[in-house]
Amino acid sequence: MNRSELKQHILRKNSFLCVGLDPVLEKLPPALQKEKDPIFTFNKAIIDATIEHAVAYKPNMAFYEALGAKGWESLEKTMEYLPEEVFVIADAKRGDIGNTSGLYAKAFFETLQADAITVAPYMGQDSVSPFLSFPNKWVILLALTSNEGSKDFQLIKGADDKALYEQVIRKSLAWGHADNLMYVVGATRGDEIAKVRDLAPEHFFLVPGVGAQGGSLEEVVKYGINNDIGLLVNSSRGIIYASNGPDFAKAAGRAAKSLHQDMQMLLAHYYKG
Repeated sequence: MNRSELKQHILRKNSFLCVGLDPVLEKLPPALQKEKDPIFTFNKAIIDATIEHAVAYKPNMAFYEALGAKGWESLEKTMEYLPEEVFVIADAKRGDIGNTSGLYAKAFFETLQADAITVAPYMGQDSVSPFLSFPNKWVILLALTSNEGSKDFQLIKGADDKALYEQVIRKSLAWGHADNLMYVVGATRGDEIAKVRDLAPEHFFLVPGVGAQGGSLEEVVKYGINNDIGLLVNSSRGIIYASNGPDFAKAAGRAAKSLHQDMQMLLAHYYKG
């Protein structure tokens, strides 16, 4: 999916919601445990319940890889089930030497047909460039994440008094462009979102941390929106585990709808495109 298609999809739905598909077998409703493939059955129900409100889905690879071959099979079935018009992010956080990165890129872009993959920048340009060579595919580079430990390295300031995440963004802007490179920017760092937007005014941000981690959706939109909206806000636990009872899918739909409605109001107020 190219940038224009992504923008039009967001505008059609008046939503920039990304739903994280992070199923934990033990947390699934008891009734699903009897299914032949409980993970896929769960994901299918979540997708059906939220598709009206979401423009993107983000399966985190760890939740599938932990289950071995069965987990990968569930992932493949999930990827095949997702409607063609949605933006699909493989949350894999890969990053290795060039030839290895090239194979990771083939796995997620060609085998699984994902639109985007999250990539760690620590090993530098030659570990990221192979992912950027696929047309109409995206790298989502980890820049300022929402986890507590992010401050261990990302906020450390160098001799120029710039935080490491700022240096990562500045350096990586030369590796790709706004049509194939996004950044992960955590919602729990509301005071930093404006800084990141100044550094990368045209790029899309994937924003975790709204909902279960306490990030402010309004701050994300206020400081992060651009002429193309430029935001994909992810919610995982807050939606998929809204209930663990028989009504889990309906509860997920209600949670997604609530976020969607908040997004509609904020777009009406802040989007000037």
